[in-house]
Amino acid sequence: MFADRVKIHIKGGNGGNGAVSFYRAKYITNGGPDGGDGGKGGDVIFVADTDSNNLVDFRYKKVFKAHNGADGGKRNCSGADGESVVIKVPVGTVIREAETNKVMADMVVPGEQKIIIKGGKGGKGNQHFATPTRQAPRYAERGRTSKEYDVILELKLIADVGLIGLPNVGKSTLLSMVTNANPKIANYHFTTIAPNLGVVRSSRGDDFVMADIPGLIEGASEGVGLGFEFLRHTERTKVFIHVVDAAAIEGGDPIKDIELINEELRKYKEELLARPVVIAANKMDIPEAKENYERIKEKFEKENVKVFPISAATNTGLEELLQCVGQILKEYPEDIVFEEDFEEYVDITPEEEAAFTITVPEDNYYVVEGKGVEKMMGYTNIETEKGFAFFQKYLRDKGIIKALEEKGIQEGDTVRIYDLEFDYYK
Repeated sequence: MFADRVKIHIKGGNGGNGAVSFYRAKYITNGGPDGGDGGKGGDVIFVADTDSNNLVDFRYKKVFKAHNGADGGKRNCSGADGESVVIKVPVGTVIREAETNKVMADMVVPGEQKIIIKGGKGGKGNQHFATPTRQAPRYAERGRTSKEYDVILELKLIADVGLIGLPNVGKSTLLSMVTNANPKIANYHFTTIAPNLGVVRSSRGDDFVMADIPGLIEGASEGVGLGFEFLRHTERTKVFIHVVDAAAIEGGDPIKDIELINEELRKYKEELLARPVVIAANKMDIPEAKENYERIKEKFEKENVKVFPISAATNTGLEELLQCVGQILKEYPEDIVFEEDFEEYVDITPEEEAAFTITVPEDNYYVVEGKGVEKMMGYTNIETEKGFAFFQKYLRDKGIIKALEEKGIQEGDTVRIYDLEFDYYK
């Protein structure tokens, strides 16, 4: 079974909670705070695996969660970090966030690793919150909650050259003749139900990868037949070899067949038509092919598309075709990579951004938490006068100052907002 598109759920590990603890020993009744920090949550890491060429395993396991960090302990003992989850995907897999369809990563380099979700930060133990005026803090920080997403994995084969054309025109035969691939070949439509890859070895040293892209028929771009499933594999292809049955064995018109496939490419992604293309007029060993070849050449060479007469079955004309393709590839060196456009905070809704909580773990000590507050602190330099003025305005505009006053805060009381701690004054 071949699978090239699946949906899975991924979640990073939450950070462990900091501990509230005080040193106790014989003859020591009022030891200082010694609560340890929570461990960091595990990451979600994707790896481009050269030993895999299929996403079929993800049909049976769809949820991947990293481990949470352990809570801190007494005597300054920090909790263990959570174990990361490593997800191996074939080289060429694009990872998209399901809701926005934006690209989180494009795994094109063999062996590369990308952290898609970072584990939550561990909370600090109460040892960090002791001050000259508060020597026995009964407050520790909670671990941060990590993110989770539904993601789409799309495998887009990395091939330099793609064989396109209607079924039964000889694409698989051509691939078998010029590469080390062994595709299934038979005289009926849809013999090929999965993309096949092979390497063209050249005495000139300009080897390249060739793919037989199946399922291209009229309506493929709208999901007819197998076409929509495999059109995505054209997206990384640098050069197309458009294979056409010049003998018209099944009674069609080779020129209309070429135009039909071009229209399906245009409907799927119009920029595909800008890729370099050559036409392989196949089955030239059949006498009826000669007239059609002349018609194809007359029409398409006016459009600067080279047409090569070949017979994949008899290994005729293939060297000239491959030399031309190899030269095009030399002038088209860059790999086709999908730009990452996913933003870290797209998952925060307006309601979540506005929400916050205030807790009072001990007298005269107030702790403010919330996704929006944490996000704001991430892009505000509070150490500058202008930044701190913006921070104060944010607290008023969001109703945090009013909520603190309703909780009974007084001048001189301490407010903690994540890593920032300050005394409250009107």
